[in-house]
Amino acid sequence: MTLASIMPGPGLVGLLTIFVLAAFVGYEVISKVPSVLHTPLMSGSNAIHGIILVGTMLVLGQAHGTTQLVLGFLAVVLATLNVVGGFVVTDRMLEMFKSRQAPRPRRDDEAEGGDDK
Repeated sequence: MTLASIMPGPGLVGLLTIFVLAAFVGYEVISKVPSVLHTPLMSGSNAIHGIILVGTMLVLGQAHGTTQLVLGFLAVVLATLNVVGGFVVTDRMLEMFKSRQAPRPRRDDEAEGGDDK
């Protein structure tokens, strides 16, 4: 008799409970984050999504059968969208912190083509 036969893995109800609790805790944590910290959090989440993308490609490489290939491909596509979307959002947020330079006023002699006097 092995330990695996004595203690079965979590059932569907257990997995759904974990998912719901994780979603609730994630929502509560993210909703309390001040807007100043969103850019560093997005950078960290981009790194995590990059690791997830590599993992999904490794799992897809070991896939056998149509169902596994389709689910693996879907996982790679969704992970790629997360990475790209994260970088786009991070770039837009960083643009907000860049200073805008006022246009340089033109002098009258530049507008007329130089010194023609």
